[in-house]
Amino acid sequence: MVPPLFQAAPALTYPLLTASQLGRRRPESPDWLFRHIQLEIEPGDRLALVGPTGSGKSLILRALALLDSVDEGEIAWRGKSISDRDVPEYRARAMYLQQRSPVLEGTVEDNLKTPFELHVRRGSPFPENQIEQLLESLGRDERFLATRTLNLSGGERQIVALLRALLVSPAVLLLDEPSAALDPHTTSTLEQLVDSWQRQVPAERAFIWVTHDPEQAKRVAHRVIRLDEGRIEASP
Repeated sequence: MVPPLFQAAPALTYPLLTASQLGRRRPESPDWLFRHIQLEIEPGDRLALVGPTGSGKSLILRALALLDSVDEGEIAWRGKSISDRDVPEYRARAMYLQQRSPVLEGTVEDNLKTPFELHVRRGSPFPENQIEQLLESLGRDERFLATRTLNLSGGERQIVALLRALLVSPAVLLLDEPSAALDPHTTSTLEQLVDSWQRQVPAERAFIWVTHDPEQAKRVAHRVIRLDEGRIEASP
């Protein structure tokens, strides 16, 4: 049964994801890591979050993914607060991908099937047709599914992690410098996958991409949000 928070609404009258006045203090200190963070992610948004190293970009994205707690403020999904029981479903709707996302021992196919073995997705059919389309877009065939993850390059492992996330059809991707350690070709592949995913259903999907690369921000995003010393600067 889908929790009431995530039941389909007749119309999207609220942003998909709203962060209201988020703040987090440094451990055992009155100082703030970030504060007064106000963000709205609307359907169709393609946002880049940029700023100097240490400005709090990754910390904010982890907070949006409900991986780290905050000391003030609230995160809402389509205008509603997220309760503890909503968190597993929320993390499937707002999918977090980090710079070096973990993959499991076994084959590529084992990894892609893992989300469908979790309680929140149990009973959902494994999307074979979607896998074929994604592999085709990568120039791969079904033989790639049988590849052991131990034999994958770092870039291939990151691509597998992204494929795994896309297969559960999230509404929002929270991308935490996912291509920072990748070569240009693999970076381009990852960017194209995210672009294609968002364009398939632009009225229902959005992403926010943390990057240290201003050129990448221009390529992937329609709007760039700048962060400095834990605060969002004015942006168009």
